[in-house]
Amino acid sequence: MVLRNNKTTGFRDGKLLMGFTIIEVVISVSVGILLLLVAVDLLISVSTSPKSQIISMGNIEQAKTAVSTFANELRNAAIGNGGSYSITEAENNEIIFYSNYRTEGNLVYRMRYYLSGDTLYRGVTIPTGSPLSYDLGSEVVKPVVTVVSNGSDPAFYYYDGSYNGSSTYSPLYPPININMIRFVKISMVIKNQITNQDNSTFPISAGVAVRNLKDNLGN
Repeated sequence: MVLRNNKTTGFRDGKLLMGFTIIEVVISVSVGILLLLVAVDLLISVSTSPKSQIISMGNIEQAKTAVSTFANELRNAAIGNGGSYSITEAENNEIIFYSNYRTEGNLVYRMRYYLSGDTLYRGVTIPTGSPLSYDLGSEVVKPVVTVVSNGSDPAFYYYDGSYNGSSTYSPLYPPININMIRFVKISMVIKNQITNQDNSTFPISAGVAVRNLKDNLGN
């Protein structure tokens, strides 16, 4: 008995012998490349996702820290060293006040917070001289939140002494009478930025009763 091996190699009539056509080989290679690309993309996504999540959490923590500092400073608003009223400017996206929160000796700092574009800035002016006065040219301004997405919504809201914490209570309307202010709310929408295409946001806000101005408001 003669045994014959029917598995030959080579091309015949447009076919790659050993049971596969040229088209089948091309398709198999293409599928393999596609699966490889998917695997690489998945690997990249997995490796970059934790970093993006950390960035997102960092954005939120940055905003929380800034809001907490703002609340403490405004809660301790005081008469300026030159006799200025505690709050001297109250706009939708800017507030100027005097505060003795964590200052040195009897100094009262001039604080300025303002939102410009997607950045919240904090400006500090320390009084100098005798008598003490504020040289606005010496103001030190630093960005404290750099991923704000408020759009046309104000960063600051102001309320009078009748404010009871209700979300339906209307804030004071511009031009705001600074003598009526008893409570201030800061409100920002923070960009998550988990990916370059991510448009999700995180809202953060805090309300502050100004201690030396409050009447019926709690701390």
